[in-house]
Amino acid sequence: MKLEKILNDIEILNEFNGFDIDIDNISYNSKDKQSNSLFVCLPGKSADGHDFAKEAIAKGALAVVCERNLGLNNQIIVKDSRQSLAKISANFFDNPSKKLKLIGVTGTKGKTTVSSFISTILNNAGQKTAQIGTLGAIFGDEIIETDNTTPESFEIQKLLKKAVDLNYKNVVIEASSIGLKNHRLDTLVFNYGVFTNISEDHISAYEHDSFDDYIKSKSLLFKICKKGFINTDDLSYKQIILDHSCRIHSYGFSSDCQFACSNYFPKEQIGSSFMVNGKEFELSVPGKYNVYNALASIAVCAEMDVNYETIRSSLKDCKVKGRSEIVFKNSSVAIIIDYAHNSLGLENLLRSLREYHPRRIVTVFGAGGNRAKSRRHSMGKVSGELSDLTIITSDNSRFENTSDIIEDIKKGVQETAGQFVVIPDRRKAIEYCVRNARTGDFIVLAGKGHETYQELNGVKYNFDERVIVNDVLSECRMI
Repeated sequence: MKLEKILNDIEILNEFNGFDIDIDNISYNSKDKQSNSLFVCLPGKSADGHDFAKEAIAKGALAVVCERNLGLNNQIIVKDSRQSLAKISANFFDNPSKKLKLIGVTGTKGKTTVSSFISTILNNAGQKTAQIGTLGAIFGDEIIETDNTTPESFEIQKLLKKAVDLNYKNVVIEASSIGLKNHRLDTLVFNYGVFTNISEDHISAYEHDSFDDYIKSKSLLFKICKKGFINTDDLSYKQIILDHSCRIHSYGFSSDCQFACSNYFPKEQIGSSFMVNGKEFELSVPGKYNVYNALASIAVCAEMDVNYETIRSSLKDCKVKGRSEIVFKNSSVAIIIDYAHNSLGLENLLRSLREYHPRRIVTVFGAGGNRAKSRRHSMGKVSGELSDLTIITSDNSRFENTSDIIEDIKKGVQETAGQFVVIPDRRKAIEYCVRNARTGDFIVLAGKGHETYQELNGVKYNFDERVIVNDVLSECRMI
């Protein structure tokens, strides 16, 4: 494709005369193949793409998009290279989003579950729907691994082009605060946007500087969607829709919501039933927080003309990997894997499980390294208050010392009367609680969820809790 076409609608701040160059690819990582590519320098908190521009040129990049003068003959200086990458990527893939209906989901918790619920319902209704988010990019049985909840704008456009080529009608995208803030979703117009909830999270040197910045980033979705579906039970919803440009629909437990929930009660098999505007629904996953996720999905799919029976039957059996996932249950013990990796997620999960009157709740969790340290203390305190026994262990320690993370968690647990055990090796922690399970126990493995790896000292090791649980259960002859 000619560079001139790729740079359509890009404001260039310097003299540049190479518009007739043929470009085969767009790159923003100097480690990628660069032959005949356009390299875009992205500034970041841990690395700056501008420092790798010469390396990209040496590997075959034909031109460089940058925010400052790098002294290169083939440089294209722009005001914001992240914004430019989004426009460049859309141009390169011929604006695939214009041929699709897009549904964006944002919030601290629930993005993956809501996205999965909506995708399941729409696919069951005959509306071919892809999903992009924490679980990867899902095209039917094909799952493409993604590095972030909301991939970089080039990857988003590439995946949307794939959806068009495969004749998909809709794409559900998890819109993270970082994704919105860093222009990964620029150029997209969402037909529908969903707000689930918000709480203090992702506030760190690596993510957001403040809660105010976090809220403002989330709110950007409602400036680029046509219809917004808002959980108005969340106290921050007015800040989320401040200066919105979309038509607002409300959902929640309040009777004045357009999609109002009533008659909620937990079911014996760790599920729930509830009513929405006089119609009955059931879920096979626990908790009021999952009912909120279902409400958002019901609202969007009803607006997309899916009939009640399809929505109802889809939700009844819908399960999401790593989200309140019951991986084993017999008359004695239930083992649940959940992605809860902050205090709100853990509190929601544990309070919901209490509704089913287990004899004990045994919670196994750690905390991620190089992330907000405040999570550790607050998660420890929540687990100490709501679990009968806490097993403090490792998670993705990344480049931090696991023992330091454990000490931070332990301080939170010690502020409660809860019992705890420290077992740094996560595999041994799981083995311990399964081998020592008592009749009536709910064992909760929190933090890893859908992940099938553990990252320690910057290295990712194979680590699938489902496999580990199955191995231990087999050894104990429980299955």
